[in-house]
Amino acid sequence: MKVTPTVVLGLLFTIGTASASAEEARKAQSDPAVERARREVRMLDDIYKTSIVLITTHYVHTDDDLPAGTAFKALFSAVKKKGWHEVRLLDATGEPYNDENTPQQGFEKKAVQQLLNGRAVYDEIVTAGDKRYLLAATAIPVVMDKCVMCHENYKDVPKGKAIGAIGYKVPILD
Repeated sequence: MKVTPTVVLGLLFTIGTASASAEEARKAQSDPAVERARREVRMLDDIYKTSIVLITTHYVHTDDDLPAGTAFKALFSAVKKKGWHEVRLLDATGEPYNDENTPQQGFEKKAVQQLLNGRAVYDEIVTAGDKRYLLAATAIPVVMDKCVMCHENYKDVPKGKAIGAIGYKVPILD
C-alpha cells in the first residue's frame, strides 16, 4: 500500500477516535456538559493532528525546515494565553525529545500508561476551585517516514505505535 496523506489521515482518525465503552457512554449521557467537552477534545484532536500531518507532508522537506511539532507548541501556548484550553505534547517513550514533554505525576503519567496499553483516548474529570475540567490524552503514533527526519529515535518504532500523546485540559461548560 502506498502511504499518502490520505492514508496517514485515515490512520490518525482510526487511532485518535476510540469508541466509548458502555460505561463511558452511560456516564456521558448522564452529564451532557462532560459529553460536550469530550466532543470538543475529539474535534481539537482531529484538527491538530490533521494539520500537523498536512504541514509535515507539504512543508517539511529537510531537517532545516521548521518542524510542525515546534510550530504547534507555539500555537498551543497562544491558545492557552487566550484562555480557550490547555494542550501539550507528552512523551511516551521514556526518552523525551524535549524534557518539557515529560509526563507529569498524576493524570499525565496514568494517561500515557493507558495509551501504551492500547487505549486511543484516556480522560478524567477534575475540579479546581468551582470549575470542572476534562483532562484527556490521545495517542500520537508514528504515521509517516518524515517523523524520523526530526525524531531519529523513532526509526525502529512500528508505524501506528504510540510514541507520545497530546494532553488536553478543557473547561466543562454547564
